[in-house]
Amino acid sequence: MQISLKSRLLAAGRALPAALMLLSGALFQLACNGSPATNAHTDSTTSSRNTAPPPKWETGIALYSFNRHSFTAALDKVDSAGVRYVEGFSFYMLGKAFNDSTMAALSPAGISRMRKMLEDKGISMASIYADAHNMEEWRKYFDMAKALGAQYLTCEPAKDQWDVADSLAGVYGIRIAIHEHARGSSAYWHPDSVLAALEGHPNFGVCADLGHWARSGLKPEDCLKKLKGHILGVHLKDIDSFNNLNAEDVMVGTGVINFAAVVHELKSQGFNGMIYVECEHKMENNLEDVIQSINYFNKL
Repeated sequence: MQISLKSRLLAAGRALPAALMLLSGALFQLACNGSPATNAHTDSTTSSRNTAPPPKWETGIALYSFNRHSFTAALDKVDSAGVRYVEGFSFYMLGKAFNDSTMAALSPAGISRMRKMLEDKGISMASIYADAHNMEEWRKYFDMAKALGAQYLTCEPAKDQWDVADSLAGVYGIRIAIHEHARGSSAYWHPDSVLAALEGHPNFGVCADLGHWARSGLKPEDCLKKLKGHILGVHLKDIDSFNNLNAEDVMVGTGVINFAAVVHELKSQGFNGMIYVECEHKMENNLEDVIQSINYFNKL
């Protein structure tokens, strides 16, 4: 059957508005929503950003770095370094302001004086290295930590003290951070022995000493990985040779420790604890090295 040219033109004219309406609707929806590929990319990027929060660790100074100086002089050095957190230690000879007492022997009045000195400088003692051997000594250090506002006690408790320390830590709400010295001078030199102490002791965590691990022939980044989820604080230091018990301390970033790997591991764990520079060289005059170590690590 033949259809006239006029009929075909009339049919096409009726169909054209409908087609244009469909096309314009599709274009409008595309403009509003974007292409599926573009949206998938955007959602993926946003999700990636949202699941990678920045690290929240704090940088401070272990006061052992300034153990040749009085507590008063040490606080001045900490203040000039621009940090606001310190770790005290029980055998610190505090100087004339404390009648040449050690930190372990402080009276309640002496502890109050120490807290006032810290507050006047805007500095917090976030932890204390404690050497306790019985219930009475543990209570003394926990009382001191509570009075000073410390978050945890750094220590290397004997095995027969694990239960006592863990129990009191739960009562006081102040945790225990197991510290490691080098192979041959500490039961905790290897991460496996630290994990053994943590087993069944929910109030135990870890103070990771990077320098002593390297002295013992252990890569700090590997040890951090093994202790993932338990690390409360880090002792930041560097040494001049690996797997050498007689290695000398050097300024952070000038020795053998791979700090880029350390930072990467801490970030991957979402670590949010304390990082203390502990400078064990040039003890009479090491403030410049302490400051440079802090700046080096923060720049990483």
